[in-house]
Amino acid sequence: MALATGTRLGPYEILAAIGAGGMGEVYKARDTRLDRTVAVKILPEALATDPQFHERFDREARAISQLAHPHICTLYDVGEQAGTSFLVMEFIEGESLEQRLKKGALPLDDALRIAIQIADALDTAHRNGIVHRDLKPGNVMLTRAGAKLLDFGLAKAGPSTAVATGPSMLPTTPPNLTAQGTILGTFQYMAPEQLEGQEADARTDIFALGAVVYEMVTGRKAFEGKSQASLIGAILKDTPAPISSVQPIAPPALDRIVSTCLAKDPEERWQSARDLSRELKWVADRRYAPPEAGGSRRSGRPAAIAVAGAVAALLATVVAGALYLRRPSVVDPFVVRFAIAPPSNATLVSSIGSSSMALSPDGRFIVFVASGAGSGNTLWVRSLDAVQPRRLVNAFLATYPFWSADGKSIGFFDSAYGKLKSVDPSNGTVQTLCDLPGVGLRGGTWNRDGVILFGSGAVGGIFRCSARGGQPAQLTTPDTAHGETAHRFPVFLPDGRHFLYSVAPANTIRMASLDSKDTHDVTTADSQAAFVASASLLLFTHQSSLLAQPFDLQRGRLLGEPVPIAEGVLPNSFGGEAAFAASDTGVLAYRSGAAGVLTQLTWVDRTGKPIGTVGSPGPNRSPLLSPNQKRITVETPDAAGRTDIWMLDVADGTPHRLTFDPANEIYAVWSPDGDRIMFASDREGGVFRLYQARVDVPGRDEPVTSADAGQPMAPYSWSRDGRYVLFRGTFGGRTSLGVLPLEGDRTPHEYDRGSAALAFAQISPDGRWVAYNAAREGVMVQSFPAVGGGRWQITSDGTMPRWGPDQKELFYLAPDGHLMAVPIAGGPTPSFGASRPLFETRMLGFGPNTRQQYDVASDSQRFLINVPVEDPSSSITVMLNWTSTLKNQLGAR
Repeated sequence: MALATGTRLGPYEILAAIGAGGMGEVYKARDTRLDRTVAVKILPEALATDPQFHERFDREARAISQLAHPHICTLYDVGEQAGTSFLVMEFIEGESLEQRLKKGALPLDDALRIAIQIADALDTAHRNGIVHRDLKPGNVMLTRAGAKLLDFGLAKAGPSTAVATGPSMLPTTPPNLTAQGTILGTFQYMAPEQLEGQEADARTDIFALGAVVYEMVTGRKAFEGKSQASLIGAILKDTPAPISSVQPIAPPALDRIVSTCLAKDPEERWQSARDLSRELKWVADRRYAPPEAGGSRRSGRPAAIAVAGAVAALLATVVAGALYLRRPSVVDPFVVRFAIAPPSNATLVSSIGSSSMALSPDGRFIVFVASGAGSGNTLWVRSLDAVQPRRLVNAFLATYPFWSADGKSIGFFDSAYGKLKSVDPSNGTVQTLCDLPGVGLRGGTWNRDGVILFGSGAVGGIFRCSARGGQPAQLTTPDTAHGETAHRFPVFLPDGRHFLYSVAPANTIRMASLDSKDTHDVTTADSQAAFVASASLLLFTHQSSLLAQPFDLQRGRLLGEPVPIAEGVLPNSFGGEAAFAASDTGVLAYRSGAAGVLTQLTWVDRTGKPIGTVGSPGPNRSPLLSPNQKRITVETPDAAGRTDIWMLDVADGTPHRLTFDPANEIYAVWSPDGDRIMFASDREGGVFRLYQARVDVPGRDEPVTSADAGQPMAPYSWSRDGRYVLFRGTFGGRTSLGVLPLEGDRTPHEYDRGSAALAFAQISPDGRWVAYNAAREGVMVQSFPAVGGGRWQITSDGTMPRWGPDQKELFYLAPDGHLMAVPIAGGPTPSFGASRPLFETRMLGFGPNTRQQYDVASDSQRFLINVPVEDPSSSITVMLNWTSTLKNQLGAR
């Protein structure tokens, strides 16, 4: 019976409905006598009209109203009006433990604190003759003052359960116990004796608390089944896996405590809630206790000493109390750090894609992208309690993995084929979800309703697609009038409707919703943001420092001041990202070091044998030989992740810096005479335009295009006759190839309007053809400068095509990392032979926006390969329990 606002039940005025369920309806109300807010629970009619229930209810209500404990919801009053029976209770603001557990496991410290509070509350109730009989996460409220236990012994009757003797209420046990599809949460926490119809006592509550603690620490229910019958069978017969096998950071002592709670025989459990509380407090204290002097260590729980006589018992109590009072009160939290290295012969993806790692929602697994090992970009997954990672997917341009909300799938971008895909981490099964609307897409997020959001690269908004497949739809549009170019790195918030994303080029963190077009800015940062649900913290970087700041989900506002968590986190200012990831449970992973993996420019012959090097190892990428083969341009990031163009002398490796602007300079191409380079820079409002510079006068750049060009541009190739520059740009909202004539009016235009997203394009030496990578097609060759003169698919699964300088061969990179050679027969129309492998390259894949990572010498007998070398930054640091170190710095929230 729903009550309208303003309804009076005695002195209580109904203000609003709070919730409803099988055991009644709950309302927020005002006590007009004392002018205080209360909660009013209307009892179900079936119970209210039961004389037996009324008799026992009145008796127990009087007893429960006398329970005075900070972690028990206080019962103020009971009443009846016009046949409506109701309870009046303390009004509690917060969220239920059940709601919190939907986000995943709790940090161990929080779980222990809540468990101790519940155990203390049960001890008080049991000593007053009250047994709860329906302890479960839904009956625990989490408030600023701690946990509050609800519904002590009230309204727990069920039509199919016999009445137990004693002062406790009946459990919530519906009829049709084995009916499919009607499992109630209560069953998962019922003790065996309850399910068998036996009398419940205090040890029944201890069993339920053990199941609740198990779920808080692991994020999993202790007992599960596909039907009520199988669930009951699990509770009666099965033993849950040890907590430490599911959550490695849990101390072994907690395994023993919880397994004792979950013993099938009540005689084998803890015999009182006080005993259980003491055990939990001992574990909590030992987590922070300093090592004992002399190196001695106590193991196991404190011995239970059997003493004879009242004097001995009193002495033991006094000694135990004195020791308890002398325990350390303030100690350093125990934070765990360890490193995860990539597999042998592989390197973690750097530069664009440096954030290509993600932690599962429960914090138990990490997925990351490693390049090399003869397999291009490979997705690897590792359990945090395992020694080695497992290979999941090979895809040369696989980047930005992200987990589904249930942790059962991993999404990722296969940019070589222009697909958004998912993989089942348990068996490696890959599914294609949708076609990508462009190249260089950045960041994805996946909610519980199967909605996936992903961000754009150089230009574009946030896109939405279904995990069941279909075409993506654009959800947000950059405000180009105010300088916005792209929206990137979306991340769903816990409700699965609101989300955050980064706005380029300013890297503003913005909050939006699937249900509204309203947005608001949260903060500015140097990277993407991550939200840690267990601590209500927002993570982001500023000047390579990883910061955490309290975040108010309701208002979408930051609170207080940010606190540094880690220094020197690997940045990438061009991508607007940093190398870190966080789970809902508070596990943190990040990479530190210079802005880029160290590589060595290495000469190899046609068998792959190293025959020389150029320069010293450095964070260089995209090597390009000058027309006379005497110089090499490379893109090199600085400590802040901003990229400049450098030049190396082939003879002695001497480096020369060519660009000096504090913005990003990328995508250098040589002029036919080798006197100049053309490149892209985002120095004008964060939008990439074309510039050129003379190599003998470094630092004196001049613009080739201006803002009038109306789009971001990045050069790919300069024709040998000097007439054209082939560039990547945006036309009609899609990423494609453009042609910039260097004669006449110099108006850029799209190369092929019907083409898919194109990358790695190079004009042939004779200027008549273009080799490029096409999303969903592979390596293609097409006539130039006009289309229509011929088009060939060289391979469906390769990337990074490069013409041999004599145009007798075309080279490309296969998915397994081998350099492939395709013979070309000359003539007006080229004829391509069969591909054959030359050697395994071990070069880095980096990301879909980068240039090639190799070049071909003029005789086609040598290749310049960008080979990764060992680097301390090529590992991932994982932190456990890091949120516990922030309590004093952030203060009460």
